[in-house]
Amino acid sequence: MDVERVVAVVVAGLGISLALGGCASPSQTAPEDEKPMNEKPAADRAAEHTEARLLDPNVDGWTDANRAAINAMLAEQAAKLANRSAGERVVAVFDWDNTVIKNDVGDATMEWMIDHNLIAQPPAKDWSKTNPALTEAATAALSAACDAAGEPGEWLQTAGEDGPNACGREIWSIYSTSQTTGGDAAWTDEMTETINQPYAWVAQLQAGHTPDEVRAFATEAFEERLEAPVDSGRYIRIYEPMRDLIGALQANGVEVWVVTASPQYVVDPIAERAGVPGERVIGIRNVLADGKLTYGFQGCGPAADNNTTMMTYDVGKRCWINKEIFELPADAQMSIPEDASRRPVFVAGDSDTDIGMLVDATDLRLVIDRHKGGVMCLATANGDGTWLIQPMFIEPKAQRSAAYQCSEAD
Repeated sequence: MDVERVVAVVVAGLGISLALGGCASPSQTAPEDEKPMNEKPAADRAAEHTEARLLDPNVDGWTDANRAAINAMLAEQAAKLANRSAGERVVAVFDWDNTVIKNDVGDATMEWMIDHNLIAQPPAKDWSKTNPALTEAATAALSAACDAAGEPGEWLQTAGEDGPNACGREIWSIYSTSQTTGGDAAWTDEMTETINQPYAWVAQLQAGHTPDEVRAFATEAFEERLEAPVDSGRYIRIYEPMRDLIGALQANGVEVWVVTASPQYVVDPIAERAGVPGERVIGIRNVLADGKLTYGFQGCGPAADNNTTMMTYDVGKRCWINKEIFELPADAQMSIPEDASRRPVFVAGDSDTDIGMLVDATDLRLVIDRHKGGVMCLATANGDGTWLIQPMFIEPKAQRSAAYQCSEAD
């Protein structure tokens, strides 16, 4: 992330009002005893909810300062709950990979797809159709490795007897290192403010599957990593402190959403395990044709449907929050809403991909410390006193002594 970009974000962040409000949504017709707590009459809410649900003191991991700041926010939301009008909403947003969980479910799913021959040969064996940002060197390397692995539309043979074959290794190299196995650059424009091409490619290579097929094999990949030992290096764990925080927010009337740069159908079947219903997950959303995923993405803001430039990445996360959660019009989806009630009160993330939504939070911004330069620059500067830095709950990195220079991408 360059200096100008970070400075622009800092200025935007410093301009954010800390006022808290709410936005109206259509009234519900469910019986009174089945309505969500913040849609019941104030008297009923007051009777049912007399004190805050704070962080569980038996769940370890939080720094003392962060526990105190989060508990203060939870107490404030609990105090306001009884006086909220029907339909008034308060929203918290979490990134998923390395924020709610340790490690990356997108990585696990891509590896599973290769190991189980779940990637289709592109039309005319032309890999540029999967993602137009692939370099000529990358498409040539993929053709050389994968032409004989399957016909167009067929599932490629990417797995060998002892791991990925040549085709599988080429796909994994381009995804994981942004280089071909021969060392050539794989992407012409790897990252922008609204897309990360390797992340996007995971979703694009799911083309030809139905959403439920993706959900099924992504869940298998996730469960395999849950069972793997930590010392294997190929594991995933749900952070218990984050699961507890999600529960506490919801108990105090806060809607919790996950906004992730992993594919939609990879995360929405597993988010419930951390307490977030699948319908409150916003991930990379492919356009569907005949019930199957295509290479193009659903539109947001200035990007139309079938685009390959907009996903839930950095400012793209803001776009999708504004579109999906707050239902703002397309011409307002890329901007920080002036109305504080149309922004999350709390956002948690771990990397530069999350800056676009972190700066929009009105009350607290939680950063899991992975030594990511851009986001840690903002968090350590803490210009308005709303940024919290939390060491990773599993295998935390040593605290960095050198200052972040706001121009790093480490």
